Amino acid sequence: MPGTNVYFYREQDGSVPVLGWMDGIPEGARDKIFYRIRRLEQMGHELRRPEVDFLRDGIMELRIRRQRVNYRVLYFFHRHEAVLALGCTKGAAVENADIDRALERKRNYANNAKAHRYVSEPESQIED
Repeated sequence: MPGTNVYFYREQDGSVPVLGWMDGIPEGARDKIFYRIRRLEQMGHELRRPEVDFLRDGIMELRIRRQRVNYRVLYFFHRHEAVLALGCTKGAAVENADIDRALERKRNYANNAKAHRYVSEPESQIED
C-alpha cells in the first residue's frame, strides 16, 4: 500500500498551528504524536480506532493519551494527502469550536492548498 503524504496546515501569516501547539506540550506526548503521524503516513484512510476517529464533516482526530491527558490532532484529507489542522487537549469530547476551526482551515486549504501547505523546504527543491 502506498504511503499518504501528510502536511501541516499553514496560516496566511506563515504560522503553523499544530507545530506551535506541540511546542507547549510535554516531550513524551510530542513523541507519541509523531508516532501517530507516521502511522497516518503509512496507513492513510485505512487507519482506524483506537488510533483515529471520525468527528464530523470530514474532520478526523489522531488520538493520543499520555499520563491521563487526551491529546488530539484534528486533520482532514484533501485528495490523496492528509492535512494536520489543529491540536488540542480534550475533556469529555473535542469542542465544537475546535472542529469548526478545523473546518475553516479545510475550506481554506481546498481553495488554495499551496498557500496553506507547510513544507520545511521550498517546494521548488522537493522532487516528486
